[in-house]
Order: sequence, then structure tokens, then C-alpha cells
Amino acid sequence: MKEITTVDTLDAVVRVPGSKSLTQRALIAAALAEGESILIGPLASEDTAYTMKALRQMGIAVDDGDPAAWIVHGSGGRIKTPEEDIFLGNNGTATRFLTSVAALGKGRFRITGGERMAERPIEPLIHALRGWQVQIQSEAANGCPPLSLDADGLSGGKTILPQGKSSQYLSSLLLVAPYAAEAAELTVEGEVFSQPYVKMTLAVMAEFGVWAEISPDMKYFQIPRGCYQGTRYQIEGDASGASYFWAAAAVTGGKVTVANVPVPSLQGDARLVPLLERMGCGIERCQGGITVHGPDRLKGIEVDMGDMPDVAPTLAVVAVFAEGSTVIKNIAHLRIKECDRLAVMVKELRKMGADVEEEDDRMIIHGQAGGANLHGADIETYEDHRIAMCFAVAGLRVPGVKVHGEDCVAKSFPDFWERFEEMAGQEKT
Repeated sequence: MKEITTVDTLDAVVRVPGSKSLTQRALIAAALAEGESILIGPLASEDTAYTMKALRQMGIAVDDGDPAAWIVHGSGGRIKTPEEDIFLGNNGTATRFLTSVAALGKGRFRITGGERMAERPIEPLIHALRGWQVQIQSEAANGCPPLSLDADGLSGGKTILPQGKSSQYLSSLLLVAPYAAEAAELTVEGEVFSQPYVKMTLAVMAEFGVWAEISPDMKYFQIPRGCYQGTRYQIEGDASGASYFWAAAAVTGGKVTVANVPVPSLQGDARLVPLLERMGCGIERCQGGITVHGPDRLKGIEVDMGDMPDVAPTLAVVAVFAEGSTVIKNIAHLRIKECDRLAVMVKELRKMGADVEEEDDRMIIHGQAGGANLHGADIETYEDHRIAMCFAVAGLRVPGVKVHGEDCVAKSFPDFWERFEEMAGQEKT
């Protein structure tokens, strides 16, 4: 259990680890590339450790001895059949990405994970891979892992991705498409969720030498046959991780600079900053990073967060300190994350005295200036790193906030608590 210490205000400069999303995409591209790649500033965390272990099982040499620069010896798209099951914990990104990577191999692959992973849907990806002649099934016949593949490569040609609630299905297919037997065409039915993550995937592919053609509505993709080329790739600081430090400035009326999230950023979660600006925060942007100045009084807003679901819980915490109502909509896909984040955020905020409404795809927070209606509470994290980190922010203003299961931050930000406390220690007297 971690009891958060309140502060009067903040004046701090922090650095965050490398982007989890970019690290995992770069690991896949580098693994499939011809030649050696160097990943600069990667994220070392529980999730990326699962990804690296799985790639090694598939015959990819990854040297992570230097935490600042990992060396990946690409296989040119040749995938070894692993001797054991590929276990990925609750790493949803890796499960989706590595399912498609496994399809490039030859032989039996079995992909499994933790208890929650067995509840997280992957059926749309299964459907699309079958369109490329991949023999794959959900062992429980429920569209969730564990998965079994009798791999023999990708045929390529046309396939359809049915409407799904995760952009990771699409990113997974795009990353492996260059290695299909013929040029690949991919059509997406329904809404494309979290489009910035898809654009991030396409940007990583381009850095490694493969350019896809894309329709303006992001529902049709043509991916040429090719091979990624080893490269030196710089990974941005993690905007999702930075969100908690920007939010800390917002709720305390302080000033926090995150020095290593660039402007512009490939990461959609950096769009939280303009939302904080709408709520009354002052913003300074420079090439190296972003500074948030918290206002005397925050105000509620209405926002569609379909493209940045990972920072929706962060905004929800800021909103309980804002005067008026904040509506966070188009977030049904929060329900298939590490926990049902929509329901959990409502439940845990209510524990603190917040007035919050839950609907199928949105939450409505009726805030009071400065969080005048809030009190301390014991917060359950449901083994979800983002729940732990966003409630740390609430504890900076509200005495008695205790976060249980706080070690779950290892999934994406292993030294979060040390950096968070360092930020609070730079408080002005």
C-alpha cells in the first residue's frame, strides 16, 4: 500500500521512460528487419520484457544490456518455431502483435497469458489473419487467448478486419504485412478506433523502410512486399506516463515540465495537453518537452477521447477538481483494457466522494472547484498500472489517499513512484 503525501504546489522538471507503444512497435520492426537495429531510449518494463522474451523464443537476438540502447539482430522475417508456449502475461499489445508475427513462421505456436488476458477479445484479428490463410483458433472458442496457430506464412492479397474495439488489431496486421507471399490489401469495417496509434505504427514502419498506402478515412491499406532494414531508432519519452505529471501540475496549481516528450509527438496521448489548456492550464511547448502551469481554478469540459483512451483516467482525475461538469465520451473501449477502466474509475472516484455518472461509452464528472467534496479513500488498482498512477495525482491534493497494489506500475513505468516522489520533493516552500 502506498499512501500519497499532499503538497501545496509543485515546481519540477521530470523525465519519463521511453514510450511503451513505440518501444513495442520498434521491437517488432527491428526483429523482422534485415540487419542490426539500435533502439535509443527504450522502455524497460514488465510488458517490454514479455515482448523481448517472446522474440527470443522465435529466434531473434536482443541485447538489452545497455538500458539506454538496445541492439536487435533482425531475422529478415524468418521466424523460428518456439519450443515452449509464448506466455505474455497481461500484455495486450504484445499478444496482438506477436500473434501476427507467429503467423510468419512454420509449425505450431501457442500464445497464452494471464487470467485477464483470457478475457480480452482478439476475434477481429483472428478473422483477418484467416483471410490471409492463417490456421488459427481461440482454444476456448470465445475469441480470446489462449491461441493456437499452425503457421505457414501469410498468403497476402485481400483481407477484412471486422469492426473491433482496439487499434492494435490493425497495427498488428500492418507490421507483418510486408512479409506476405503477395502484396497485401487490408480493408477495415466500421469505426477505426485510436487512429493516432495506427499512424504511429505507419511512422515506425516508414523509419524501418516500408511505406504503406492508406485511404483518407484510414479504412483501406495497401502494403507492398518488402523487408524492414536495420536502423538506429530514437524512442520518444512516454506521453501516457507524462500525463500524470502534467495532471499533477493541473490539480495543484503548480508547474511541471516533462523534458523528453517532443513537440510534435507521434503519440496521440500528448493531446491531453490541449485538453488541460481548455480546462484553464497554461502551456509552454519547446522542441525538447512540454510544461503545464496549473490555474487557480480548473473548469469542466466535454471531450471525445476515442483516440486517446489511455489518458482518459488521467483526465477524469483532473475533472473532479474542476468546477462544473466534465463529459468524457466515446470510451467504451476502456472496458477491454487491463481492467474495465470505465467502471473502475467511476467506482474508485466515488469512494473519494466524487459525483460521477457511468454510461455505456462515457462518464460524466460533476466536479467542485479544488475538489472541495473529496476525501481520502483506499483505492484498489485491479492490477492496472494506469489506475494506480492516476490516483497518485488525486492524493497530491486530497489527504488520506492510499493506493493498494501499487507495484502494478511495473507494467509500463517501473520507477514511477520514485520519479513521482522526486517531483513532489521539488515543491516550492
